[in-house]
Amino acid sequence: MSKLDSKIPEGSIEQKWTKYKSTVSLVNPSNKRNLEILVVGSGLAGASAAASLAELGYKVKCYCFQDSPRRAHSIAAQGGINAAKNYQNDGDSVYRLFYDTVKGGDYRSREGNVYRLAEISPNIIDQCVAQGVPFAREYGGMLSNRSFGGTQVQRTFYAAGQTGQQLLLGAYSALERQIGMGNVTMYSRHEMLDVVVIDEKARGIIVRNLITGAIERHFGHAVVLCTGGYGNVFYLSTNAMGCNVTAAWKAHKRGAFMANPCFTQNQPTCIPVSGDHQSKLTLMSESLRNDGRIWVPKVQGDTRKPTDIPEEERDYYLERRYPAFGNLVPRDVASRAAKERCDAGYGVGTSKMAVYLDFKYNMMRYGRVEAIKNNNPNADDETILSLGKEVVKEKYGNLFDMYKQITGENPYETPMRIYPAVHYTMGGLWVDYNLMTTVNGLYSLGESNFSDHGANRLGASALMQGLADGYFVIPYTIGSYLSNEIMTKPISTDHEAFVEAENKVKANINALLNIKGTRSVDYFHKRLGKIMWDKCGMARNAEGLNSAIKDIRALKDEFWKDVRVPGFNEEFNPELEKASRVADFMELGELMCIDALNRDESCGGHFREEFQTEDGEALRDDENFAYVAAWENKGNGWDLHKEELKFENIKIANRSYK
Repeated sequence: MSKLDSKIPEGSIEQKWTKYKSTVSLVNPSNKRNLEILVVGSGLAGASAAASLAELGYKVKCYCFQDSPRRAHSIAAQGGINAAKNYQNDGDSVYRLFYDTVKGGDYRSREGNVYRLAEISPNIIDQCVAQGVPFAREYGGMLSNRSFGGTQVQRTFYAAGQTGQQLLLGAYSALERQIGMGNVTMYSRHEMLDVVVIDEKARGIIVRNLITGAIERHFGHAVVLCTGGYGNVFYLSTNAMGCNVTAAWKAHKRGAFMANPCFTQNQPTCIPVSGDHQSKLTLMSESLRNDGRIWVPKVQGDTRKPTDIPEEERDYYLERRYPAFGNLVPRDVASRAAKERCDAGYGVGTSKMAVYLDFKYNMMRYGRVEAIKNNNPNADDETILSLGKEVVKEKYGNLFDMYKQITGENPYETPMRIYPAVHYTMGGLWVDYNLMTTVNGLYSLGESNFSDHGANRLGASALMQGLADGYFVIPYTIGSYLSNEIMTKPISTDHEAFVEAENKVKANINALLNIKGTRSVDYFHKRLGKIMWDKCGMARNAEGLNSAIKDIRALKDEFWKDVRVPGFNEEFNPELEKASRVADFMELGELMCIDALNRDESCGGHFREEFQTEDGEALRDDENFAYVAAWENKGNGWDLHKEELKFENIKIANRSYK
């Protein structure tokens, strides 16, 4: 009998969520005041969940390893948030957003969860507008939209190039209101290092105070993980350096299955690697593909400046290969196409591992419109270009400024150089329709779960999922579980399960401090990242994955013999924090390679070189791999459990953007 039960409600897909909300068990207000919920993470998913649950009357504790919830990595999101509002009257609908998301994920996501996400999406915009989020607006006052990859409609709401920051400020305000009212207790600079499970239910967590080093025990009737993705397993990624997998991985080792860990995404519009000195990569929002055209020279090894290469000698390869979607193909498709051109010798820049993102064509287009509006239809090209620059500056100015500051090049005058980089992880903890993991009372929201994006996430859907889970899903679903816990009294943190978990955490910390080797934590992290990028990155094959598994196991042994962690536990010790996280990354990296090796197909961000069409596109195997791979940790290895994916509302088909 399968250990996986997705708990998808019966009925038509349009009615599942409505019926669920109408029939789900509830907790009355007086009982909510006696129930404690621990929310780990304070980004969009965590802040919105903590604020919403506290507003309902639950006692909430919220934890983040940053000095403030405002420093959560959600703040780095740039381009926008999707919602099926159909403001442009261009054919959008809840069903089309649902369809685009399932197709964009290469038919490897669960229909029920994805439809609910699309159905909830309009409510998110209303919620955020009510909070004062300054979305861009048209001249008449209506909210503005733009397009993102994998769609042929405009459904992405945005606030210049800082949408994540503005949305987080809205959620942060809601959270701070609840903190001020005493409904949420905030624990900044605290990192979760274990989950406490009693009688097969999550009953608390063990955290480390990152300032003092003190290990603390916290009881909760339920635990909600909102801890983001694991892209930093590759070392170089667009994630902040603090982003890690530790909370999710500790939950995994306590019984929560890890689903589809090999499904990782590369964002095609990132500033290329410039040298070994870098600790992270910088994202240029996918929204730039609305107005930027991607190209390479038609001649291999062309060393001319891009402005010196005439139009007829440029290869706009996305427009050539995918005429229906052009520069707005999904991220995995655009990333592989850029890699193919660079590998074939058409790359640009000093490294030759970059392509151009050129805005001149659309600056001229905008400029002509502005010239006509200014009653100057015969304006010269210089005037038109100047007017067009102002329009582009209004839409993307902070992104252009960021690029110039990092590269020293002015993107208004010369094309940006971009190349794919690790960005988002579609895999994560397995959850059912309630967002509960395989551990009772342990939930996972946002990027830390696997549920909505299949093998590839469409742009502007991360913010949508995080806020949908936090504001609109978990307040209903957690009540169903807690309605059976109203007679459960707070369990003393002196319980043997808390003692055992704390001792385990302390033993791991002491083990790291006592190795006293010769190599830094970063030395091992960089080596792990190179193995992962070279052998489990944008392209994988069986030989490389088998080699990677051996290499990671050897590196793990070396790490536990030769890493040097300076300082002590009872103090602020960032190197100790990093060491613990890198140790978890190594175990995760091994599982990612095992998962990629097991999946003998190509789909979305998982591109096995052995499985591709004649023209280099991903070749799925729906007969054998239309399932979620959920891995159970067995201590010395993993067992695979499969959740069959059923497509009753969308016809599974070849994924074409031509």
